[in-house]
Amino acid sequence: MKIDLKPNEMVVKASNSTYLNGQKVNGKLILTNQRIYFKSEMDSYNQEIEPAEIREVIPFKTGFFSNNGLNIVKKNGNELNFKVKDRDTWCKLVNRM
Repeated sequence: MKIDLKPNEMVVKASNSTYLNGQKVNGKLILTNQRIYFKSEMDSYNQEIEPAEIREVIPFKTGFFSNNGLNIVKKNGNELNFKVKDRDTWCKLVNRM
């Protein structure tokens, strides 16, 4: 999976992920120095999130012992839930944007 990077955009972190809104969609969550992008295996679930759109980032559990949920709350009230490895690092990096 590949995304088109904007001028001066660099990938900071990327990992396999699952989009958890409504149904589970596998893909890749990509954090760049300019945005967050979820590239799904099915193009209809692709998500692009600009830093100005983010209100807060909330870690959550996807199971009883699974500390791997990342909830991105947008300023318009929409919430995007992702299952990722190394969730705490993702939270820190997104908050630094």
